[in-house]
Amino acid sequence: MSKRKAIVNTRACVACGCCMKVCPKNAIAIPKGICAEIDHNLCVGCGKCAKECPASIITVEVRES
Repeated sequence: MSKRKAIVNTRACVACGCCMKVCPKNAIAIPKGICAEIDHNLCVGCGKCAKECPASIITVEVRES
């Protein structure tokens, strides 16, 4: 399992769906159209979502667990 994980700033996300469209592991969902949520069990930390986010509110961080 990857130690790199994508993190969404939920206060700034506008649920545009750009990140969800590029995720190769389908680890991103937008429940109820409110904001993106990342399933950290599926996320491999590739960073594609962070690069695609037009608001630059997704970051990829190293996590201990």
